[in-house]
Amino acid sequence: MRLQLLSSLLVLCTVTLSSAASSWGFDDATISVQGKGTGVGGGLKEKLKIGKTLSQAVSLGASDNLKILLTTKEDSKAKRPHQAFLHLKDSKTNLETSFAFQVKENGKGKVELAQKDIPLQLLASSQPLEASLIIASFGSSTPYKGKAFELTFKLDTTSPQLPKEMPSRYGKLPEIHHIFRSDPKSPPKLITLIFVAAVIMTLPILLVVWLSLGANLNHLPKAFSNSPIPHALFFVSIVAMEGVFFMYYTSWNLFQTLPGAAGIGLVSFLSGSRALREVQERRLAGFR
Repeated sequence: MRLQLLSSLLVLCTVTLSSAASSWGFDDATISVQGKGTGVGGGLKEKLKIGKTLSQAVSLGASDNLKILLTTKEDSKAKRPHQAFLHLKDSKTNLETSFAFQVKENGKGKVELAQKDIPLQLLASSQPLEASLIIASFGSSTPYKGKAFELTFKLDTTSPQLPKEMPSRYGKLPEIHHIFRSDPKSPPKLITLIFVAAVIMTLPILLVVWLSLGANLNHLPKAFSNSPIPHALFFVSIVAMEGVFFMYYTSWNLFQTLPGAAGIGLVSFLSGSRALREVQERRLAGFR
C-alpha cells in the first residue's frame, strides 16, 4: 500500500514538472560603449543581469557605438528564439522603437547601434530612454521582457541643431467640415426670355425662305395619307427633343438628359428615314 502511494506521488511530481511551462532568459550579457580613439578596453563596459537595471544611465555620444552581447536561453539551455529585441521607449511621449538581435543557432546574439540609428523624435528626448530586452518564441514558453538600463545621448554641438517642433504623431485630428460648391444655376429669367424671343422671331424668316425655295403645302395631306406614322413620329420626336433641351436647361442634369436624348434620337432616325423614303417616292412619281 505504501509502495503504491509512493509511486503515485512520484508520477504526480513528474507530470507536474513536465507540464510546467519553460521560460526564456539570457546569460553572459554585456553592454559596451566605445568611441573613436578610445582603443581596446576603453569606454564603458557593464554586465547585464536578468531582472536588474544598471544603476547608472548609459550615455551614447555622437561618434560612439553601443554593443550588447548575450546568450539567449530557454530555461538553462542555450537556444535561438524566434525574436530578440532591444526596445527603447520614451516614457513621457510613449514613442518607442526596437532593434533586432542577430542570434545564432547556439543562442549567441549581438546588436549594435549608434546615434544615426535612433529616430529623431527619440534622439531629441529630454529624459533618458528606457532600454528593455525582449526575448520570445513560438510555443508555451514564457517570454522575457525586462528593463536593462537607461540610455541618454550626448549630441554633437557642431552638428545642426535638432528642430524644436517635432513632427506630429499619427493620431486623431480635428474634424474636417467639407464645404461643397453649390449646384450651378440657370441664367436669370430675363436673359432666357430674350433668347427665346430672338429664336421665335426667326421662325417667320425661316417660313418665308422655305416657301421661296418651292415648298408645297398642298402635298401635306397626301404625305400623311401615304405614311402617317413615320411623318407623325418624326415631327413629334423633333418637338420632344426640344423639350429635352428645355428640361436640361431648367432642371435636369446630364445623366437624366442623355437617356432621353438617345431614345428620342433613335425614333427620329428611324421615322425620319421612312418619311424621306415616302418623299422620294412622290418626287419620282412626278409630284413636286
